[in-house]
Amino acid sequence: MSLLRFLMLLSLVVWIGGLIFFIVVAPVAFQLLPTRLLAGTLVGNLLTKLHWMAIGSGVLFLVSSLSYNRLTQGSGQPFAMRHLLICVMLALTLVSQFWITPRMVALRAQVATFDATTLNNPARLQFDALHAWSERVEGLVLILGLFVVYLTAGAFRQR
Repeated sequence: MSLLRFLMLLSLVVWIGGLIFFIVVAPVAFQLLPTRLLAGTLVGNLLTKLHWMAIGSGVLFLVSSLSYNRLTQGSGQPFAMRHLLICVMLALTLVSQFWITPRMVALRAQVATFDATTLNNPARLQFDALHAWSERVEGLVLILGLFVVYLTAGAFRQR
């Protein structure tokens, strides 16, 4: 039982901690690296790695939590709020990884450098809009994840 609780908490720590770390590292990359292209490449690669860690963490959390519930309550409770929220977080992460990020990469490849591109360039406008959506999605995943941490802590307290 304690192994399942550990895996649940570990998966949340990795996912939420990774998001918080990413929020700190991304702006620093743009401040310290010599070009926006280099910083964007670094941040994009880190985001892809974060997404894969998130997907693995989400699956691990669901398997561990459903197993924990089955052992302690006789039912996996697949529609418990924390499970539903993890599924929403996973869906948002998948949208970011397989829809938003590839489009941003394609747009960045079309423009030699955004530093020399006018603000009204259609590719830049589209990139900026996708970037805003990416930030919203990651922010929402973080907020939902913090709520899942709260719900999970409450579930442990009840036992």
